Parts: sequence; C-alpha cells; structure tokens
Amino acid sequence: MTLAGKPGGKPQGERGGDRGERSHQDRPPRERNPHDRAPRHEKAGPRPPAVPNGAVWLYGTHAVAAALGNPARRLRRLVITEDAQASLAAERPQPWAIQPEITDRAKIDTLLGARPGSGIVHQGVALLTDQLTSPALLDALHRPGPILVLDQISDPRNIGALMRTAQAFGASMVIAQERNAPEETGALAKAASGALETIPLLRIVNISRALIVLKSANVWVVGLDGTATTRLSGPAYANRRVALVLGSEGEGMRRLTRETCDEIAALAMPGGMESLNVSAAGAVALYELTRGL
Repeated sequence: MTLAGKPGGKPQGERGGDRGERSHQDRPPRERNPHDRAPRHEKAGPRPPAVPNGAVWLYGTHAVAAALGNPARRLRRLVITEDAQASLAAERPQPWAIQPEITDRAKIDTLLGARPGSGIVHQGVALLTDQLTSPALLDALHRPGPILVLDQISDPRNIGALMRTAQAFGASMVIAQERNAPEETGALAKAASGALETIPLLRIVNISRALIVLKSANVWVVGLDGTATTRLSGPAYANRRVALVLGSEGEGMRRLTRETCDEIAALAMPGGMESLNVSAAGAVALYELTRGL
C-alpha cells in the first residue's frame, strides 16, 4: 500500500538539495532480468488474399473431406500438400469433385493467414467453398431427433464442438442467435469435424420467438441451468421431442429465453463440480436425453 507524503514534501526515498543528488541519467543501467519479456521486433505476417463474398476457407482433413462429399457445396479451390493427399484420400477417395492444386505448407499458411498463435492448424489441406444455406426452421423440423438451441454462445470452436456432439447423438439441428453466433468459419468447421455438412446450423434473429415456434410444433423446451432443483433425466422425456437450450458460460440464458422454456433442469453431478464448460455440458445433456433410445 502506498502512503501519501506531506504537502509540499518529496515522496519517501528521494533526497533534496545538492548533496549527492543524482538524476536518472546518472544512474547505472539496470541489469536485465532474464524473466523480462523480450522486445517484440517481429513484423506481422502478410495479409491473406481477400475471399469472395459468401465464401470461406475450410481447413483440416476431416472438415475438407466432409465438404468434398457434400453435393450442396459449391467448391472453388482445393489446395493441398503432397504429403496430405494420402490422408485426405483415405477419408474421401479420389476422384474429388474439384481438381487439387499441389502446393507447400507456407502457401496454405498465407492463404489462411496462419501464423504462430492464430490457432489455425490446417494439416496441409484447405478448401475454398461457398457457405452453406441454412434451411428455414419449419423445414428443419421435418428432420427427426432432439434440437440444440444456443443462447449467446459465440465462440466458433464451442459451436463447432457442440455441432459434432449434436451429430453424434442424432440431433436434428443446432439453432444459434444470428447477432451473437459467428458466421461459418474454418475454425467452426474444423471443430465440428465434418458435422457442419450433415446437420444444419440455423442462425435465428430471435431465440425466444424460435422457442415459441418449437413449442407450437409440440417440442418440449428444456433450459439447462446448474442452479435448477430439477435434474435432467432422459427417461422422463421418453414420449416427447425435446429442444435443449444452453446459455453462455458466463451469463447463462437470458431472462426472456429462460421464461420461454417449459422447464429448467440441471445436470446431475455427484462429484460436486459447480459447472462444466458449455461444450462438455451439451455432450452430457444430449447423452442423457438419448439414453435408453
């Protein structure tokens, strides 16, 4: 804690007058601490080339292989290293729907804007493709299975991981709020590990109104909240189609979203943890909903 000095006086530690007073120019240079952060002289890497409107670079073996097998995709460019061809062919046998451009990793790094700390791990393959068109909510309701609704979840890796989980447990769709959810990105597609091609991601303007539409279609809406006294139990919903609503890790569901739910439930966690991150909670909840089916 710092104490204030007397009015008009010098702070403690300084000496006034001519006696031995030294300026900061006279002080010997401080020896550099080995734990000090080194000065940053590196320049930012070159900017990636502009991407056409409505297009996106997908990267990673699983994401690209799945996109190559999706007839709804409009493919523009496939760039791949010689080493990565065998891995991609193992998942999506040739011939591919587009002629590949053989290049090196540095060229793919430039196309994607990959650099240390960017989080882009392309595995030597990238695909430039148009973004998918989402179906209307009423059309998507014809698909069977539970529904996953994301309220204020914006991290593309979390959304991608939840899409992968939703696909694994037979969900019909994932709904996210348009204002907060990211557009289709390479990071989202890579985290989804191919699920972006098989399960629709609907970006809805108003989540509460979407829940009302679901309820009018005889879907039981369950909001997940760790403070709820009711425990989520799959057998209790055996004869119902369920929409599971997840809120953000920090704030949870918004008030209106919560009030629109038919029921608020929590995961049973006998180990005593207060909460899980949203992608883990979604996986456990979907498993519970489909348990015994």
